[in-house]
Amino acid sequence: MSFVLKSSSSSSYSWPVTIKTPDNGARKEETFDARFKRLPQSRINEIQVLVQKRVKAIQDGEEDTSGVTDQSIADEVLCGWDEVNDGEGEPVPFNAKTKKEILEIPMLASAIIEAYFDSLVETKKGN
Repeated sequence: MSFVLKSSSSSSYSWPVTIKTPDNGARKEETFDARFKRLPQSRINEIQVLVQKRVKAIQDGEEDTSGVTDQSIADEVLCGWDEVNDGEGEPVPFNAKTKKEILEIPMLASAIIEAYFDSLVETKKGN
C-alpha cells in the first residue's frame, strides 16, 4: 500500500493502555482505549529530550530541572478515551475535569505515556 500524504489526516488515534495496580499483594491489570493526539515529529523529539534529561537527573541523584512530568506529558497527548467506567459500570465522559481526575490516579499517567511511546515505535512480534 502506498503512502498518501494529505493534510486532512486524523488529528488523533486510538491505542490500548494497560495499567497494573497493586491489589492485596498482587497486581490487578486493567485496560482502556486512549485517544492520542498526532503530534508533529518535532514536538515528539522535544518531549523525548526532556524525558531523557529527567531520567538522567534522577539517575545521577541531581535535581530534575526538565519541567516535565508523567502527568504533563499525559495531559498533552491524551485527547479522549473509551472503556473508562465509573464504579457502577457507566461510561465516564472525557472532559477537562475527568481528565484531570484520571491523571491524579497513581501510576496511570505513567501507563498512558508508556502506551503513547509504544504507539510510536513498531516492535517485533514473536521470538
